[in-house]
Amino acid sequence: MPITLSKNQGISLAKAAPAIVHARVGLGWNPRATDGAPFDLDASVLMCDSSGKAISDSHFIFYNQLQDTAGSVIHNGDNRTGEGDGDDESVDLYLDKIPAEVAKLAIVVSIDQPQARRQNFGMVADAYVRLFDAENEQDSTTLLFELNEDASTQTCILFAELIREDGSWTFKAIGKGWPGVNDLGGVLAQYGLVAS
Repeated sequence: MPITLSKNQGISLAKAAPAIVHARVGLGWNPRATDGAPFDLDASVLMCDSSGKAISDSHFIFYNQLQDTAGSVIHNGDNRTGEGDGDDESVDLYLDKIPAEVAKLAIVVSIDQPQARRQNFGMVADAYVRLFDAENEQDSTTLLFELNEDASTQTCILFAELIREDGSWTFKAIGKGWPGVNDLGGVLAQYGLVAS
């Protein structure tokens, strides 16, 4: 049975899944009826220090940079349609390999070319993020957060964070966008990086 989190709620992995070492973050969504333009959502992870800023460009994991140099965060590839059941994109987290300077993982989903395609999260249905034990999904506890309508006008959303405190990790549901941030470059600016 999944544990469903509400917005801004966090849960310690030490309590919910004490044996977890290889976690997987799955993200899913379905496009509502649109004018026929392709609907492509992209998941990314920013590896942040204690100030909340991304440590470097190599700590930004997305469809064009599928893993960090330590091999601790690995993106499993871009899904361009969101069609079908189950997770549309996923990221593997090897918690024992995440460098010590990383205090937080920010899990972001953005819409590709939202202005040109006139798209936002109000056109997305059933969006969610979940975290589970990748080595033992059947028997592990799944932490689930389902995005509600609060973010319907946004094009980039911070879905969740994984926060390290005193050597243990907490999964926190966020589900918020940033006013005026309309693309991945704008997201990077929030975390102290410059889009190239």
